[in-house]
Amino acid sequence: MKNKKIAVIAVSGGLDSCVTSAIANLEYELAFAHINYGQRTQDRELKAFNDIADFYSAKHKIIIDFNHLAKIGGSSLTDKSMEIIEADLETDEIPNSYVPFRNANILTACVSWAEVIGAEAIFIGAVFEDSSGYPDCRPDFFDAFNKVIDFGTKPETKIKIETPIIHLNKNKIIEKGMELNAPLNLTWSCYQSEDEACGVCDSCALRLRGFQQVGIADPIPYKIRPKY
Repeated sequence: MKNKKIAVIAVSGGLDSCVTSAIANLEYELAFAHINYGQRTQDRELKAFNDIADFYSAKHKIIIDFNHLAKIGGSSLTDKSMEIIEADLETDEIPNSYVPFRNANILTACVSWAEVIGAEAIFIGAVFEDSSGYPDCRPDFFDAFNKVIDFGTKPETKIKIETPIIHLNKNKIIEKGMELNAPLNLTWSCYQSEDEACGVCDSCALRLRGFQQVGIADPIPYKIRPKY
C-alpha cells in the first residue's frame, strides 16, 4: 500500500508489545521504539526487540536510553537490592516490579519521535484486566495522556495513543497473536533471567497461564513451568 500512515510502536520485546505490533501492522507502516531503562533483562529484551523489528522489516527503528529510571529506583526491575517476588495472581496489590511512572516516560519519548517523523498514532501493549494492577496501565491514564499530547504538541500535530489489547486477558492476546502470525517465539517476558525464563515472576506466570488456557506450549525456554 502506497502512502501508508506511520505509527510508532513501543516495543519492549515482550508478548504484549509483539501482538500489538501485529495489530498495528494491519493498517500502518511501523516505527519501532525501544526504551532501555536499566532493567535486569535489558540485553535480552533488546535482542527480542531487534528480532521482532527484523521480522516486520521495520524501516524506522529507535533505541533510547532512559538511565534515570534506574537511578531513581523504587522497582525490583531496576534495583538489584530488591528481590523480585514470586507471582501471586490472586492479589490486587501492586507488585514491587512496578517501575514508577514508566509508561509516561515511554510515551513522552514516543510522542517526540512521532511528531518528528509524522506518525499519526502511538501503539502500546498495555493490559489492564489481566495485568498486575499497574496504575499506568489503566484506560483512564491513556485517555488523560491523549489530552497532554493535544496540549503539548504543535497545533497541526495529530497523534493518538492506541491500546488495542488493553481489555484482553493473556489467553486472548495469545490467540490474537496466533491469528495474526505474530512471532511469539521471538518474545521475552521474564523479569529476572536472560537465558531461560524463570517461570515464577509475575510476567512469566501471567504468560504461562495464558498459554495453558489456550492449550499450547509456550515456545520460549523456561527453567520451570508451573501449572497456573
